[in-house]
This record gives sequence, C-alpha cells and structure tokens, in this order.
Amino acid sequence: MTASAVGLLTGFFGVGGGFVVVPALTLVLGLEMPVAIGTSLLVILLNSLTALGTRAGTGALDWPVLAGFAACAAVGSHLGNRLTTRLRPHTLTTAFACLVTVLALSMAVTALPRLWSP
Repeated sequence: MTASAVGLLTGFFGVGGGFVVVPALTLVLGLEMPVAIGTSLLVILLNSLTALGTRAGTGALDWPVLAGFAACAAVGSHLGNRLTTRLRPHTLTTAFACLVTVLALSMAVTALPRLWSP
C-alpha cells in the first residue's frame, strides 16, 4: 500500500522519489531519519547508474554538465553527512518536512495559474 502511494505521488507530482520515500520510510517502517535518507540516496544512486549505463553508448551525454552535477552532489553529500552528526534526528525530520512544504507551495504557486489560463 505504501509503495503504491509513493509511486502515485511521485508520478503525479513529478518530483523525485526521495521527497516521498524518506517520509514513508520514517513513518511506515520506523527508520531513523539518517537511515531513511541513506536508503533513499542508495536507491537514487542505483537508478542514476542504470540510466547512465543505458545512455553512455549513445554519445549524447554532456560530460562537463554531468561532472558539475557530480561535484555538487559530492560536496553536498559531504556537508550533509557532517551536518547529520551534529543535529538530532527530530531536528532533521522537522527541517525536511519544512523543505517539502516550501517546495510544494512554490510548485503550487507556479503551476496553479497555468491551469486557469487559456
């Protein structure tokens, strides 16, 4: 049931599964926030490697852009890891919930006017 809800929300809103998977892992399975985040990131890594593997032979990859994203992800991962050792899991959960709420509101503000315009 939870996996179906995660898939529906991910597909309907078009956001990465991490925004839905992490709360599901913490609420439904009772995982601590750092474990849920790590699990979500592992799944994202496997999906990314699979996509890269399927596209690598086509020659349609922009390697400088990919390298930039990879560098930013590595720096963000390192900084995030250092931050999680200094904050309580409850603080991380609250911050993540606030981030998801702000993201949802900003997407709604952007998308709703387009729905009503001809």
